[in-house]
Amino acid sequence: MQQVLRLQRRRRMNGQEAVEVVYGITSRNPVAAPPDALLGYTRAHWGIESRHHIRDVTLGEDRCRVRRGAAPRVLASLRNVAAYLLRTLGTGTIAAAVRTIVATPERALAALNQPVSISE
Repeated sequence: MQQVLRLQRRRRMNGQEAVEVVYGITSRNPVAAPPDALLGYTRAHWGIESRHHIRDVTLGEDRCRVRRGAAPRVLASLRNVAAYLLRTLGTGTIAAAVRTIVATPERALAALNQPVSISE
């Protein structure tokens, strides 16, 4: 064990600010991983987890039983496209966008009719 860290997170849930304190340990020494680098590693990790959570939970990727050939990768790509299109509806969350589409399917068609911006 080389370092111990304390991370305070703030987030908004249902209009309320929630504060959470978490602790961690690392075998990386302070020269190899100074505090700002440790914060960067943590942010990158949770950014990836957040993206996977949307696909896993909201879009049902974990329940999918497709396992052979290129099909899993194709389905993952389709889920990514679906998440992008759902975000364009401006409902705040992917789950809210799914509920909106279920209630008003014509909004799905409107989302498909939008120009797409591609950034490199």
